[in-house]
Amino acid sequence: MRYALGIEYDGSHFFGWQTQRQAPTVQQTLEQALAAVADHPVAVVCAGRTDTGVHALEQVAHFESQARRSERSWMLGANSHLPAAMCVTWVRAVDEHFHARFSAFARSYRYLVLNRQVRPALANGKVLWCREPLDAAIMHTAAQALLGEHDFSAFRSSGCGATHPVREVQAISVRRADERVVLEVTANGFLYHMVRNIVGSLLEVGKGQQPASWMAELLQARDRRQAGVTAGAEGLYFVGARYPAHFGLPGQGGTL
Repeated sequence: MRYALGIEYDGSHFFGWQTQRQAPTVQQTLEQALAAVADHPVAVVCAGRTDTGVHALEQVAHFESQARRSERSWMLGANSHLPAAMCVTWVRAVDEHFHARFSAFARSYRYLVLNRQVRPALANGKVLWCREPLDAAIMHTAAQALLGEHDFSAFRSSGCGATHPVREVQAISVRRADERVVLEVTANGFLYHMVRNIVGSLLEVGKGQQPASWMAELLQARDRRQAGVTAGAEGLYFVGARYPAHFGLPGQGGTL
């Protein structure tokens, strides 16, 4: 049987998604928990691998097992073996055609910036702190240049393993919520550090260091060296992935 599952985690406790030899990762921790329930080794594939420090409201993954367990038993059993920084929020039996990565037609991320003079305490490790005043409205206007299908080389970090830099941004917005500036973006796929590089550039616009038209100029230049710095991982959240309705997955996109 093949199963899909939703996972929520605090990325500050893990060295990214992918298994490493001597560091706790999301994949390794989840596979160990599921193996304890299945009584055999389990391999997990996710919708989008996250870097060290990046959080997930609803990461989606799939695994296979011949063990006879109900969906509820998989969820509760896995959670009983997971640390407090991670939990499985749902499990669904799916057909063999479902693939957490390749079946997804869209993925969404959220980036949180705490915009105030004083550093965070309760939100430490969960937001990027920026003490300089930010104009969220100008940042939103600048971000609209990224809508549609483009070559995103200007926002692609070195080490990216993608075969090409073209992606389609389906929605992007920047808004202020009291002391927080919130960026939300949905695309058919993302390049390595793409969201964090977009945020790094938008911060320069928000501070008044660059005009709103700069984002469009960066797209055209296709040169990573001309864009802003890579924003920190602590403010980034994988919100969820979208799949065709016939797979019957629960409502997608976690809450924060």
